[in-house]
Amino acid sequence: MKLLSIVLILVFDCTLVKCRRFTRDHFGYSQDLQRNWSITNTACAGHHQSPIHIDTQTAIPLAIPALEFVGYHNLVPRPISITNNGHSVDLKPYHVPTQINSPQIFGGLLPNRYFFDSLHYHWGKRNNRGSEHVINSVRFAMEMHIIHRNEKYESVAEALKHEDGLVVLAFFFQIREKDNNELNPILKELPILTPEGSTVYMHESFTLASLISKSTDIFYTYRGSLTTPPCSEAVTWIIFPDPLPVSYTQMTRFRTLTTGHHSEHIEDNYRHLQPLGTRKIFVRRRATDSSYYRNIVMNHTDSEFWENESIEEESESVEIDLNN
Repeated sequence: MKLLSIVLILVFDCTLVKCRRFTRDHFGYSQDLQRNWSITNTACAGHHQSPIHIDTQTAIPLAIPALEFVGYHNLVPRPISITNNGHSVDLKPYHVPTQINSPQIFGGLLPNRYFFDSLHYHWGKRNNRGSEHVINSVRFAMEMHIIHRNEKYESVAEALKHEDGLVVLAFFFQIREKDNNELNPILKELPILTPEGSTVYMHESFTLASLISKSTDIFYTYRGSLTTPPCSEAVTWIIFPDPLPVSYTQMTRFRTLTTGHHSEHIEDNYRHLQPLGTRKIFVRRRATDSSYYRNIVMNHTDSEFWENESIEEESESVEIDLNN
């Protein structure tokens, strides 16, 4: 009888919380829980996982075309939903079927155009951590991911089945004294989103250009995965090393979001670093011969390009000053 009571209590409790810890949509960031991701999502144990540590001294300088941003200076089409999904704050706009009004990117090593899909943030409990990627052993207070879908695929779900499916632009944030006013349209919605599962439509739109770095000339790129389950290895990462500003007060507002029944604040929602393995990290530099760009872009479609041990490395390295 005592055993039956315990079982009934467990079943009742599981019903109340919708078994959140054992579903694909809910996962934890503690060391033990991250180890369990691969139990229900086998890709999380793959060999091309993200995030990674970027050593600027060993990254391969490559003459890569500039990344082109189309529609980034236009207001993101409304309505724009903003959601507390229990592990981050996620912004997603409405897309018209033709994608005409959707911000998009091309150039770089990308073989096609990629349409903006959504963006979200990762942050830490303290200001000395929070970013997922690490540069020269420096972990920043926050990292923003802007997700783009390959024009070849009709949905993100379809894109996740292909190694060229998604491009994620990553931007770091560093603590400064003054507020970053460009974050205000997002921050003003956060008090409404405190409980997990809350979704509202933003009162005002914004431009993606206002959220990113003014200089996008230098970037690092590599082949990787989603940093959350299902950890699909379908992502080309483009990482901009120059950090954006965010104030201590603004970081505190991100940390007011909660997961579950108001029991835990969303903090340290970043995945642990993953092995680089045989993959290569490239850093962009300019070339004087435009025909070189065409050859590089063609090579991008070959998956071996990203792991070819025989690729000729440039002797010149690109120095990044993380203190500015």
